[in-house]
Amino acid sequence: MFSIHPFRALRPKPELAAEISSLPYDVMNRDEALKMAEGKPYSYLRVTRAEIELPSAEPHSQAVYEHAKLNLKKMEREGIVFQEKESCFYVYRQTMNGREQYGLVACVRAEDYFKGTIKKHELTRADKEEDRLNHVLTTGAQTGPVFLTYRDKGQFALLKPVIQTAPVYDFVAEDGISHTVWVVNDEHTIERLRISFASLPCVYIADGHHRSAAGARAAEERAKMNPEHKGSEEYSRFLAILFPSSQLHILDYNRVVKDLNGKNEEDFLNALSEICEIKKLPGIAAPEKAKQFCLYLSGSWYSCDFYEKFYQRKKAIDNLDVSLLQNLVLKPMLGIDDPRTSKRIDFVGGIRGLGELQARVDSGECAAAFAMFPTSLDELMDIADANEIMPPKSTWFEPKLRDGLLVHLLD
Repeated sequence: MFSIHPFRALRPKPELAAEISSLPYDVMNRDEALKMAEGKPYSYLRVTRAEIELPSAEPHSQAVYEHAKLNLKKMEREGIVFQEKESCFYVYRQTMNGREQYGLVACVRAEDYFKGTIKKHELTRADKEEDRLNHVLTTGAQTGPVFLTYRDKGQFALLKPVIQTAPVYDFVAEDGISHTVWVVNDEHTIERLRISFASLPCVYIADGHHRSAAGARAAEERAKMNPEHKGSEEYSRFLAILFPSSQLHILDYNRVVKDLNGKNEEDFLNALSEICEIKKLPGIAAPEKAKQFCLYLSGSWYSCDFYEKFYQRKKAIDNLDVSLLQNLVLKPMLGIDDPRTSKRIDFVGGIRGLGELQARVDSGECAAAFAMFPTSLDELMDIADANEIMPPKSTWFEPKLRDGLLVHLLD
């Protein structure tokens, strides 16, 4: 049975929430993180990306994790952040371009992750998993949530009375995204939410596979250190936000390749015509439907529709657009066997727009770009239900959750 738990969040003073909270640690590089934290002495990037204050340190060194711990303790000591006096749930609303999504902030059990009640659809990289594990264990905190989704069976309706009350945070971040947070501290509402979410057979990781793995492993490590471990300790859980799948929006996750694997453009298009119906387009364009991608090559855009015989597969994973592209184009034609490790391919989130794809090719950095149709939430959940793994970079969610707004302490 899936379960959620209220917790005593470590959170910013309301007037400092916008300045303190930050984009997730993994959506920017070191230089970008340094620039984002400039002039913000209490930006959570000084906790999640503490290497920005240690220019000579290796980003994944123990010195960086210890510095993150010092920065977090300093914020607590100076009263910049405070810990809730009682265990609560929280409701977190994000608004982007007029579209709203409402999530319940709670802690979930590491046990549910290991049992598969919290379902995943991506593989993790060992180095990234170790980085977050060391960060959590050293700081004693989960500074950013895992992004979970579920098939709503009435759970969202229980949040509606909460969002009629006054929020504790309500601000627009530097990227134009609005963030609003309500505290749920009424015992009756908390119990109703716990019972309702316990009726869900499972939930799904939408984004945050490395955070999930690190949170679950941190629980394991702490349990080993406690000879009287019972399983109900605070460290046995990790921080998550649960959004109903009907409110979420997946953007395209596009591909650019550095070369055509020795082929000239004519040969590549001829090979492509064996698996796709190709039409030259008058200008820049995104695919309009599933089983279609748009190709940018030598200053021209093409729509490419996979022939039906190539996607009459039994497995849901094989019918994904990103799988079709990988299995029919990138691997056999361009020799990109493993997109997770190949240096000849790069991935561009849909938030950057098609202009980014065109610019990467026009600059000569890349030979071709592939604009993809977004993966659907139903596809994501169906694949997770089948215990299958999506190709890397199959989904891009917007808006991103803020780090540092609601932090879970292990003790």
